[in-house]
Amino acid sequence: MALPARTLSASTGLGWRQAARTFPGYAPPRARAARALSRAMACRQEPQPSCPPPAAGVAACYDYLVIGGGSGGLASARRAAELGARAAVVESHKLGGTCVNVGCVPKKVMWNTAVHSEFMHDHVDYGFQSCEGKFSWRVIKEKRDAYVSRLNTIYQNNLIKSHIEIIRGHAVFTCDPQPTVEVNGKKYTAPHILIATGGVPSLPQESQIPGASLGITSDGFFQLEELPSRSVIVGAGYIAVEIAGILSALGSKTSLMIRHDKVLRSFDSIISSNCTEELENAGIEVLKYSQVKEVKKTSSGLELCMVTSIPGRKPTLTTIPDVDCLLWAIGRDPNSRDLNLNKLGIQTDDKGHILVDEFQNTNVKGVYAVGDVCGKALLTPVAIAAGRKLAHRLFECKEDSKLDYDNIPTVVFSHPPIGTVGLTEGGWDPHAGNRM
Repeated sequence: MALPARTLSASTGLGWRQAARTFPGYAPPRARAARALSRAMACRQEPQPSCPPPAAGVAACYDYLVIGGGSGGLASARRAAELGARAAVVESHKLGGTCVNVGCVPKKVMWNTAVHSEFMHDHVDYGFQSCEGKFSWRVIKEKRDAYVSRLNTIYQNNLIKSHIEIIRGHAVFTCDPQPTVEVNGKKYTAPHILIATGGVPSLPQESQIPGASLGITSDGFFQLEELPSRSVIVGAGYIAVEIAGILSALGSKTSLMIRHDKVLRSFDSIISSNCTEELENAGIEVLKYSQVKEVKKTSSGLELCMVTSIPGRKPTLTTIPDVDCLLWAIGRDPNSRDLNLNKLGIQTDDKGHILVDEFQNTNVKGVYAVGDVCGKALLTPVAIAAGRKLAHRLFECKEDSKLDYDNIPTVVFSHPPIGTVGLTEGGWDPHAGNRM
């Protein structure tokens, strides 16, 4: 085993540079710099698609045009700019995407708020005098929204510092010979166009559940001006679990309606079972094997008609009255419907997720997609990493630069929180050569 540089210097009298020269493959700093410069020059000499002067009717042409100012799009655009590309980002809403505005960031603020409430309840058991602090939803909402607003400004400033143009508006693809997008009546093009438009919360159709539109989604959760007295969350995934835990801890009478008997069913069974048990221990009513059939608006709130179908028993109908907050957390849909993907023939699956290969390429040359719009590993760090890897491949000649989607860790901000990585017990196939 090689000794640290200081040990080498003390024991042999050689400096660390002198000692390092004795190891095979050593190259002095100047030589390494020369090699790097040589590689960079070689890369630049290779034919790279560049944007010609704008054609007639085209407002501007860039090296890299990113549709979507969320985590993946911004990370990819900034990395491309660092590598010398002239980049632009198209965004119709606030910068930062789902994570910053209606996802990870404000959710974590509310989760921390709920944790403070839980600590206060435990103070007496740890020798502290009883703390009967009154909670104000309005105060935390105001502070949370101000924090998110500061992040929006930081994202904008970072783009300006990176000399990335911000195009405000909704982008749609056109029928032009080369991939082109139109925003507010102006056309923009680039040899490399990235789709990073993310996803949106799913809502049941009124034809499926009459009155479904009377409920809100996770987006609406962050618009609530007051803590609901009575909440019903529909869904068994991590968003449903997290929001139910937050509302219950802060004092809302909360029910969690699930179609089966456990939450987080895509996780290991021990995690799924324990999380369901902890929700019930925390005072959350878990309505198992249940679904909403109809929602009505009354003078005292919403009235839910619920059907419960326990295996082996006849279905039963129940009414839940006086609901202040009905929140649908039944999944997310790709935000791809209004992009006019059919104008280019970009392929999607039945739900609208854009189909890409391992290098984030769509079936149309020069058009790529990363993040939630692809429907794989819907996590902010994944979109960021995939976007940066793509930028290195396109603008640094790293042909093999791609994200490894295996063994991606994930966290559920439940109470207590859950962390997991790798294959689940149910997902392990001993005949497929998988290793635990």
